Amino acid sequence: MTDLLTLGETMVSVRTARPMRLGGDAHLSIAGSETNVAIGLARLGHSAAWLSAVGNDEPGRLIQRTLRAENVDTAYLRFTNDSFTGFIAFDQPSHDITRVSYHRRGSAASSLTASEATAALDAARPTLLHVTGITPALSDTARAATLAAVRTASAAGVRVSLDVNYRARLWSRADAATAIRELLPHVNTIFSSDDELDLLTDAADPIADLLTRVDHVVVTAGGKGAWAHSGEGTIHRPALPVTVVDSIGAGDAFVSGYLSATLDDLSPESRLERATTSGAFCVTAYGDWESLPTREDLTLLAHSQGTALR
Repeated sequence: MTDLLTLGETMVSVRTARPMRLGGDAHLSIAGSETNVAIGLARLGHSAAWLSAVGNDEPGRLIQRTLRAENVDTAYLRFTNDSFTGFIAFDQPSHDITRVSYHRRGSAASSLTASEATAALDAARPTLLHVTGITPALSDTARAATLAAVRTASAAGVRVSLDVNYRARLWSRADAATAIRELLPHVNTIFSSDDELDLLTDAADPIADLLTRVDHVVVTAGGKGAWAHSGEGTIHRPALPVTVVDSIGAGDAFVSGYLSATLDDLSPESRLERATTSGAFCVTAYGDWESLPTREDLTLLAHSQGTALR
C-alpha cells in the first residue's frame, strides 16, 4: 500500500534567470504538477507513487533518477520508443514574472491509457489518489485514463483529490469545464484558485453548489491566503509573510501540505496551516519543487527572516 498515487506528465525543464533570447547559463531540472505534489509528500514523510510515461531517452531517465532520489516510487513509469519526453522552458523577464514555453504535444505522457491507470491503482492500493486538470488536457487517452482512475478509486473507497490547475496553453475554458466536471462525482476534495471556480460549476454560489457533491472545496488566492469550505463551515488562513522569489509551484506545494495533513488526520485548521507553510517555502527560492520542506523544516518559518540557526 502507498499513501498517495498520482498520475500525469512531468517534463524536463530549462530555466534562465533572464530573458531566454539573450542566451547564457540555464538550469536543468524537472517540472510537473503531480510530481511536485508527490515530492512534497515524500519529503513530509509519506509514501508517494507516480504513474506516467516518458520517452526512452536521457530526459526521461533524468526524470526517473530525480524522482527516485526524492523517494517517489516510479514503479508505474513506462518508457517508450514511440514518443519523446516533454520539455518546458522558464524564463523571467522581470522579478516574479515567469514566462513558460511548452514542447509537449504528442509526448510520451499523452499516451497514458485507462488500463494503465486502473492497473496502477490495483497494485498501489493508495489511501489517496490525486489528479489535476492538466492530465485530461493532454490527449483523449489521457483524459480517459484520468476518468478511469477517479472512478476506480472512488469505487474502491480511495479518497480522491482534484486540483483544477487550468492551463490556457493546452485547451479552452469550455473544453476544460466539460472534462473536469465529469470527474466531480468521484472526487472528495477540490483545490481551485478563485478564478477557476467557473470551470467546476455555473451556479451563482459555486461553493454551496460544489458542497452538495464533494466534501471539501479549498480555494487559493495567492497573497490573500486560502479558504477551506466544508459542511462544517469555512476557515480562512492568510498567506505567510515571506519574500517571494519565484511563485511557480506554489499551488502544488500548498496541495502537498494539505494532503500530508489529511493523511495525518489533522483538523481542517491544521491542514490549512501546513498547506500555507509548504506554499511559503516554495516561493522563497527558484524551482518548482527544490525548496519544498521536510517535516523537520516546517517550523523554520516561525523564525524571523535573516535568522542564523547555529
